[in-house]
Amino acid sequence: MGKIQFEIPGDVQAQQRPKFSRMGKGVKAIDPKESRDYKSFVRLVASHYAPETLITEPIKLTIDVYRKIPKDKQTGPKMKLIHEGKLRPTTKPDIDNLAKGIKDGLSKVLWHDDSQVIELVARKWYSNSPKAVVTVEWVS
Repeated sequence: MGKIQFEIPGDVQAQQRPKFSRMGKGVKAIDPKESRDYKSFVRLVASHYAPETLITEPIKLTIDVYRKIPKDKQTGPKMKLIHEGKLRPTTKPDIDNLAKGIKDGLSKVLWHDDSQVIELVARKWYSNSPKAVVTVEWVS
């Protein structure tokens, strides 16, 4: 079994809704700048961990997103719950939107196509250092 694990430092940018343009023939979906920039950053970080050839096998993808601890949660009892993993973020952005930008950024860097992801685990946690920890596993 192959495994790659790495961190993407900083706040995770949620995938935003595309904007639509009617230039020329038809309608074109355009990724917002923040989403494009974050996917480029994910590609850059992931390229340091990329295998020599793209993964072609089915993939289990785990994404742990660590969000900054808000001021109102920085009290003794709440910090204890955070460190025990019992108090976790339930605010926006939604976990699926956080995972989408990362998953899109990894396509064509680690694997050929998102359809290879057969299992996805995405979780939100609190941390003093915002980041995403990505684990990619496959049977080689």
